[in-house]
Amino acid sequence: MPRAILIVLDSVGIGGAPDAAAYGDAGADTLGHIAAACAAGRGDRAGLRAGPLALPHLGRLGLGAAAAQASGTWPAGLPEPAPTAIFGHAAEISNGKDTPSGHWEIAAVPVPFDWGYFPETEPCFPAALTDAILRETGLPGLIGNKHASGTTILAELGEEHIRTGKPIVYTSADSVFQIAAHETHFGLDRLYALCETVRRLCEPLRIGRVIARPFLGETAETFERTGNRRDYAVPPPEPTLLDRVVAAGGTTRAVGKIGDIFAHQGIGKLYKAAGNPALTDATLRAIAEAANGDLVFSNLVDFDMLYGHRRDVAGYAAALEAFDARVPEIEAALRPGDLVVVTADHGCDPTWRGTDHTREQVPILAFGPGLTGKDIGARNSFADIGETVAAHLGLAPGRHGRSFF
Repeated sequence: MPRAILIVLDSVGIGGAPDAAAYGDAGADTLGHIAAACAAGRGDRAGLRAGPLALPHLGRLGLGAAAAQASGTWPAGLPEPAPTAIFGHAAEISNGKDTPSGHWEIAAVPVPFDWGYFPETEPCFPAALTDAILRETGLPGLIGNKHASGTTILAELGEEHIRTGKPIVYTSADSVFQIAAHETHFGLDRLYALCETVRRLCEPLRIGRVIARPFLGETAETFERTGNRRDYAVPPPEPTLLDRVVAAGGTTRAVGKIGDIFAHQGIGKLYKAAGNPALTDATLRAIAEAANGDLVFSNLVDFDMLYGHRRDVAGYAAALEAFDARVPEIEAALRPGDLVVVTADHGCDPTWRGTDHTREQVPILAFGPGLTGKDIGARNSFADIGETVAAHLGLAPGRHGRSFF
């Protein structure tokens, strides 16, 4: 029985979402705009990277060809060989441009409802919700209460948080309630318990995730988020690919925040790590440990968290190049019969206005021993990815997607 590996390059969209205008994102193109900026010298940073975007391995697999299909433009600097992977692009049918929707749909369960969101006002959270939080927890208060970048709000309010004991609460364009607190001054377990309370209180509002954002440091200049982030997510509305793998006797090996995104449903083993290099190491470890019939499901979050939301073109480009350099390691770890699918969950164009995700199509690059290049074109749902993995693992077809095998 074969194995399957799903790797989500978080936010590496390739433009061209048919309904992008409805989200204010007509023209957004994460990969294409990064490549154009690098070709024009706007992706250079001393000591980090310089010159055109260099992705020889992803380009060989077909990333440039997939992006050209989706956006109509070949990303500047990417090689143009005949792709060695099965390649194409997919549009999302779920509403929103958030992490849970993208991942659930990749796992063959599109989101059938609208998420709740918080308005771009200050304060952004309804008084009834914050009053209930204070009443149930006995906290001295909450600070922030607005749309904000997670790192910016730490520099702004981290010292006040330490001084007052009041957690920092904020949101974004996603369906999310985020809580930042110091791991030692406030306490990590205390932060987790607070998030569990807020998760329960947010249920009537249809908020997708409550996220614990622990940090360390003593001053605005030294605050850093740690790897102990935890997402408290609404569970998927029906069994996903992950559940189907487990029901068939396999193990889902979840790397990074995958376990949190799926509310720990259908998860057999967790591999936690901080940062793309460590997450790639964990992915390779999971592949080495995977048995026949297992699914390795990995999320590489730095593209989104560190570079997309911060609109850091050079950092994003360097992260893409760093992952590209490790593609041969992934290929070398495969056994006969294995399937790898590299994709994304949404965009986060670092050249775009604001700091939020962008509604984009995503690449599909499927490869493994014995597989040859093939153009699968445009897919109408991310669910086709999940159904392809299911077919590869010998699972019965689901209700939503269609395998491209």
